[in-house]
Amino acid sequence: MSAQDDQAEWIRHRREVVEAKEQALRAARQDEHERATALIREAVAGYAAAGIDPIPLRARPYTGSGTLRTSLQGWYLKQDRSLAVDAAGNYYVMRVEGGLLARLRGADPGPSPAPLVVGRGARDGDTFELTELLRLRREDPVRP
Repeated sequence: MSAQDDQAEWIRHRREVVEAKEQALRAARQDEHERATALIREAVAGYAAAGIDPIPLRARPYTGSGTLRTSLQGWYLKQDRSLAVDAAGNYYVMRVEGGLLARLRGADPGPSPAPLVVGRGARDGDTFELTELLRLRREDPVRP
């Protein structure tokens, strides 16, 4: 085997290793999302049973001040209204592009993959177990 063949074999092997790691990471994220979504749906059912009605959700622009209308109804997870869930069990980061058009038309953040640990890796160091946030909002919901 020549040095060129050895190098090609090494490159092929490295590519396979990287692809396997990426696939495992995607599977782990999907599993986390599915488990978190199940917890959210259970909590939403608890909110309904406790008489905590969903409220209209508003988003904040990445830059600037104020809030923007959305078509979403649900419950905020944090008092700062940066995270929310809806009745279908979707998880939302309530930050969107701002601008004049968004102020006139409103904005709708898309659902994000739900984490089991909220804020993991964030610069502010604020991390919460999703179960804890869901429990806190049942005890002390964020009001409109």
